[in-house]
Amino acid sequence: MKAITTYGPGLVVLGAVAAVLVGAPAIIRNSNEAHTDANVQLASQRLNQTDVLALINQAQRDVATVVEPSVVHVSTETTSNRRRLVESYASSGSGWIWDEDGHIVTNAHVVDGADRIQVQLHDGEVRSATLVGLDLHTDIAVLSVSTGRLQASLRGDSDNIRQGDQVFAFGSPFDFRFSMSRGIVSGLGRSAGLADIDYENFIQTDAAINPGNSGGPLTDIRGEVIGMNTAIATGRGNSVGGGQFAGIGLAIPISMIDSVVTQIIDVGEVKKGYLGVSVAPIALLRSGMRVENDAMRVIAAEFKGEGAVVSFVSDPSPAATAGLLVGDVITALDGTKITADGQIPAIVSSKRPGTTMEFSIVRANPATNALEELKFSATLAELDPKLRASPALLTALRRAGFESLVTSNAASAARISATHRPGVLIEDLREGSDADALLNEGDAIIAVMGQPIQTIDELYGRVQRAADPRGILPRQVPLTCQLSDGSTIQLFVQLY
Repeated sequence: MKAITTYGPGLVVLGAVAAVLVGAPAIIRNSNEAHTDANVQLASQRLNQTDVLALINQAQRDVATVVEPSVVHVSTETTSNRRRLVESYASSGSGWIWDEDGHIVTNAHVVDGADRIQVQLHDGEVRSATLVGLDLHTDIAVLSVSTGRLQASLRGDSDNIRQGDQVFAFGSPFDFRFSMSRGIVSGLGRSAGLADIDYENFIQTDAAINPGNSGGPLTDIRGEVIGMNTAIATGRGNSVGGGQFAGIGLAIPISMIDSVVTQIIDVGEVKKGYLGVSVAPIALLRSGMRVENDAMRVIAAEFKGEGAVVSFVSDPSPAATAGLLVGDVITALDGTKITADGQIPAIVSSKRPGTTMEFSIVRANPATNALEELKFSATLAELDPKLRASPALLTALRRAGFESLVTSNAASAARISATHRPGVLIEDLREGSDADALLNEGDAIIAVMGQPIQTIDELYGRVQRAADPRGILPRQVPLTCQLSDGSTIQLFVQLY
């Protein structure tokens, strides 16, 4: 009986502890469930009491409603004849309707070299398309389809967009046709060092852009096109699972597209503005490299901002006439802030000759080490296509006997009483040369390296693109020439 009396209280305590250990989790769970239920009910009440997300949903649906009828899917077929083996390749991309006259805008790399082009409209109808023209340097092309039942895109102003603005990308990523993605403007004036694009002034966005989006429109919150999806910065791997999209999509701004497209439609040739300066990145001066120019030394030591430093001024040129000097730092161009040296040629080339542009610069005074902010205006001249051509090609053409070549159009053909057809018109041949033995003035070069051309700029560009990864051009360039009777011959120009 004594043992029971001694251990009885201990057993009671152990029982109480056991009850707490068993019951406490249940109590806690019940409390948490009640708290969760209360939070869910309160959140649900708030969602039902506000229309914010519903309004956002409706706005995004409205953007899709406005944009999608003007988006097209572009399919191409290319025939390759190598070593007597004929092969056909199919590829696809995106585009958008420029106007009700049947003009479609896309990337040049989507349709370049294609033998057959088809465009699928948003309602599923497929129409055959022809290439009106393209500009290899900006990666912009214009197609033409039959008119009727076409919804032209609304076009915005890329000069007014800012970092953080919401944007929408349309197209056919991985052939998922007529897709839409959403993001923001991550940056402006981007340069990615793409091998096939000479002028880069991209809009950077985190809207999902993948292979197949190329050529599709990038729009603002009103459904107005402010750019064209063109390139992506990818992560590792080449499969979908490996992740093509890495949060960095690049789009050509509408300001550049408008200038190129309207010229292709109106005159069949893109004339670009010419300023007459070479520029270098500010970081190059700050890297510790030896600098001979006194103004540049001051800039390297004293200038803390962003811009592009003038490293060369042609004379005569619009830049020299305006008073720009070596060592000046261009900080803004027509109100656009300059953060990378590649923006200067891209913005200038997007303007037509005769356009007056405003420059904001910082100029150094080597005598006092002082910096001065100035403004200049310059009226752009026309960029000579030869400035972008390989010196080896120019020399080879002259050696072959081509004294004067010009883009074929109604005016140039009438000037020498020749027949106008797409290509490069032969205006003058050197008597007794190889070309003179086979051709006559008025004949035309219609293809280079097996690729059709429509302008003198394309002639130079096609040859430049044939260079290997080291930049070395092929030893000879085949030119397909059309004679006045419509027949064609091939002439090989030896570069080396």
